[in-house]
Parts: sequence; C-alpha cells; structure tokens
Amino acid sequence: MNDLRGRGLRRFGNLLKALALTIATPAAVGLAPPASAATTEVYVALGDSMASGPLIPAVTGPLGCARSTHNYPHELAARLGVPVFRDVTCSGADTGNLTGPQSTSLLGIPAGTVPPQFDALSADTTLVTLTIGGNDAGLVGVAQDCVRLDPAATPCKDTYTAGGVDRVATRIAAAEPKIAAALDEIHRRAPHAHVVVTGYGLYIRPGGCWPLQPVLPVDADYLQGSVNLLNAVLREQAVAHGATYVDLATPSAGHDACQAPLEKWVEGYVPTDLAAPLHPNRRGEANYARIIGDLLAGS
Repeated sequence: MNDLRGRGLRRFGNLLKALALTIATPAAVGLAPPASAATTEVYVALGDSMASGPLIPAVTGPLGCARSTHNYPHELAARLGVPVFRDVTCSGADTGNLTGPQSTSLLGIPAGTVPPQFDALSADTTLVTLTIGGNDAGLVGVAQDCVRLDPAATPCKDTYTAGGVDRVATRIAAAEPKIAAALDEIHRRAPHAHVVVTGYGLYIRPGGCWPLQPVLPVDADYLQGSVNLLNAVLREQAVAHGATYVDLATPSAGHDACQAPLEKWVEGYVPTDLAAPLHPNRRGEANYARIIGDLLAGS
C-alpha cells in the first residue's frame, strides 16, 4: 500500500513539473499542450513574413518578428488540432536565418536577436512548414522600387534587366542551393517529419490595375513573374528533397491586391485591412491554412 501511495505521489509530482514547464515557456510554443503530447504530433513552422503575418492582430513572440496569432501556421495548427506547436516564423528572415541568428527591428529600431529557426526542430517533429526565399530575392524591395505615379514613366523592369541580365532572377538562382541545403538539414534534424514547402501567393493580376496599385502593367507582370519564378524553384527543390510543395498562387486567382477589400487575400501598397503592405491579410492567411490543411488531409 505504501509503495502504491509513493508511486501516486511521484506521478502527481511529475504532473506538477510538466505543468510548471508549460506555463514557464509560453513563447516556445504557439499552443501550450500537455508535456506528454510531444509523443504524438509536433508541428514546427519556419519562414519569413508571408508566414509570420505582420500587423495582423494579435502579436505573439518577439516583437521584431511581427508574428501574428492569426498567421497561417496558427490557423493550420488549430485546424489540425496538433497538441505541440512551435511557430518561429519571423519577418525579414532569409535562408541564412534558418541556421543562424536573426537581428530584428521594429519601425527601423533594433528589436533584439532571435535564435536560428532550426533550433525549434527536434527528432520528434512530425510536421514542418517552410516559407522562405522571398527575402533572399529581395522581392518586397523590388516592389517598392517599382512604384510609378506617372503612367509615362520608365518601367522599373528596364532597370532590373538592363544589359540583358535579370538581377532578380539572378538572386533567385543564387537562393536555390540554399533552399536545397535547408531542406536536407530539416530532414536531418527532424527525420520523421512531413515537410511542406509553400509557394508565395498571387500578389497582382496580369497587367496590374494602375493607378489602384501604382505599378505599370509591364512591371506588374514582371513582379508577379519574379514571384512565379521563385515558386518554380521552391517546387523543384521540394520535389528533389523529399518535401511536399503547396501552390498558393493558383488558388489565389481573384484575390490579388487589385480586388475589392473583402475579396483580397493580400494587401497592396496602401492596406485596406490590418496587415502589412504587400503581404497577406488575415483572410489570406486563413485561406492559405485551409489550402495546406486540405492537401495534408488528402495525403
């Protein structure tokens, strides 16, 4: 009887320790599950601002990462009902921040350094989502450079393709081996995980919608064409390195930044919703989660 009582007290003590650990480390996981749940499903979300959801209420984690509780990883975790969820997505992240620390900022003010995103991976990880490459290619900066208030202005495409060399395409090509290496490292650190690589969505329709979105028609096609080129690289590397690719551009048709506020999944240069310019809004993040979740359900 005393032995049974002793074992019962030890179990109760272990439960208290597990509960204390869960409460003490809320930032480490997006959802706070029982410690024993780590033996079932463990979801780790990696990536940049397309995944982190900047300026979509409410903020969670380091302020400099601008991570939303309604980004697609959080929405997907809720859909899947995963007991353990680690969201380390961070605005401004590139492939180098998967294996190295990232210095973050908020409104141009330094906001601290966050650990390498791969630190969140573990041998018991069962699902990984990865959205990366946009910052390697500098796509947001290119889009900002392409603003033209005068319809007779010189297209920004002329600058980026001067001399017959597409500078954005060159950056994307340079990112390709880095994406390949990142996928290999994910498999090494999380050998039992289903790895999902997401593409980027449809930001602007063919020909654009100047002046609603102040880019010339040729530049609208150049910008989305660059996104599509990056998506092709992500698809190719996902297939080549044992991951599942999710196309988010095709199902985004009719939901680009040229559409009415309640139809848009992404914001344009001047947001009409609580989201960062040139990024998905809450509607977009929720639909990305739905698309990814449906794919996982059918796999």
